[in-house]
Amino acid sequence: MDELPRIGLGTYDNIDPEQCADVVAAALEMGYRHVDTAQEYDNEAYVGEGIAQAGVDREDVFLATKVWDDNLAHDDVLASTDESLDRLGVDAVDLLYVHWPRDTYDAEDTLPAFDELYDEGTIDHVGVSNFTPDQLDTARETLDAPIFAHQVEMHPLLQQEELQEYAREHDHWLVAYSPVARGKVTEVDEIREVAEKHDTTPYQVSLAWLAAKENVAAIPKTSSEEHLQDNFEAREIDLDDEDVAAIDGIEREERIVDPDDAPWNR
Repeated sequence: MDELPRIGLGTYDNIDPEQCADVVAAALEMGYRHVDTAQEYDNEAYVGEGIAQAGVDREDVFLATKVWDDNLAHDDVLASTDESLDRLGVDAVDLLYVHWPRDTYDAEDTLPAFDELYDEGTIDHVGVSNFTPDQLDTARETLDAPIFAHQVEMHPLLQQEELQEYAREHDHWLVAYSPVARGKVTEVDEIREVAEKHDTTPYQVSLAWLAAKENVAAIPKTSSEEHLQDNFEAREIDLDDEDVAAIDGIEREERIVDPDDAPWNR
């Protein structure tokens, strides 16, 4: 399995779209090498501008986008991906996700289009997002290309143990969106205590906990350059076994994104 930067930049709903390019460029110049966007975020063009602005070679940036629910019929996958590439200003993306397995999604119709894009080199890797284990099984049986990543909501209040185990068993990445539970991690005693021990913040502890997991990467979002730096530095926090066990043992479980309630991904 190819390596995926453990801390990337999420770009959903974090800034005014016209500022997005500057944030992406600042993140890349800071050292980020994983940028995540989607057709539905309506910012692919700004993400592309940010990548072009940054003094970083394109081949050094792991760029991911997602095909939205109403573009998942076979021909629409192909056409909308071409449109995404045009907006991003690139010839190919490193990872293309099925955003949600709903609306026009049909494994037998949708996934062969991803295989075509993979075979022709338009995408380097195939990903899925917000799938159940059963849906992952079907996708694996249908695709010729391997599943490289599965993106889901994941944080200390929604630890996704079953999907972690599935990712380890089938050797793909689990990419965590909403990795600090939209700030709710600051309310958790166990996380605050670990943060005090390491003289850091609950946000950084939550990201470090995710980065310490096998096959897990996180894509926090922020518009603040200070928080960009804090998030990126979280990979340098060395949590010990006691710290990890304390967070693993959090009994509270809270989902931030209700897939039945909101069309948005974060």
